[in-house]
Amino acid sequence: MTRLDGKVAIITGASGGIGEATARLFLSEGAKVMLVGRSAEKLRASLERVGHPESAAMFVADATDEAATRAAVQATVEMFGGVDILFANAGTEGVSKPLHELTVEEFNHVLQTNVVGVWLSVKHCVAPMVARGGGSIMATASVAGLKGFSKGAPYVASKHAVCGLVKSAALDLAESGIRVNAIAPGAIDNRMIKSLEEQLSPGDPGAMREAIKGSIPLKRYGTNTEVARLAVFLGSDESSFTTGAIYSVDGGATAG
Repeated sequence: MTRLDGKVAIITGASGGIGEATARLFLSEGAKVMLVGRSAEKLRASLERVGHPESAAMFVADATDEAATRAAVQATVEMFGGVDILFANAGTEGVSKPLHELTVEEFNHVLQTNVVGVWLSVKHCVAPMVARGGGSIMATASVAGLKGFSKGAPYVASKHAVCGLVKSAALDLAESGIRVNAIAPGAIDNRMIKSLEEQLSPGDPGAMREAIKGSIPLKRYGTNTEVARLAVFLGSDESSFTTGAIYSVDGGATAG
């Protein structure tokens, strides 16, 4: 028996590196998975790559759109019979600037996606999880939810908010048998870190990459799959007494 047999999962931001890697592992562990994201083209490509066509589907929805989020959850219930796991993973890094140079639109865009988007997906998964007797919710936070970074005020503020939201949700939903935890990746080798490298060092992103790697005790970037393995644990019954926690996947970056 695999660890997620009989479970139904929703993954937002599913066409991104971490989202797709998690969908692949969830499916390999026996789950049925609804991949949710903003781009139909990217979702179709991810759906093809993860395989398991009998157990995977896609739904196009912007994380900040409540009606679309509600529809994605309902489509999952109608197709697969319920919801047991939510991985609220959709997010954006935004622009890297000193905080006094940011526009209101730039700041709000990050908070809407990274905070309101997480809250909406959690909100609309509660009822179907209660109907199944409980469930597991994970939200993607970041090491930026545990410390500050220069030129990252909106992102840092949003990820601190995700950590607080997770802790409050864990308390609100405990009596319903719903566990809520956060995954806090550090530097993971995917599109987002490449965007940050280019923004922080536009003339020499490679130098920024080496500097970031040098600041990590394990001296390397993590992989999408390493984050996904933690999501499998938190989605499974192996984490049945785990809620309200923030789990770093950062190679030791926040240890010191």
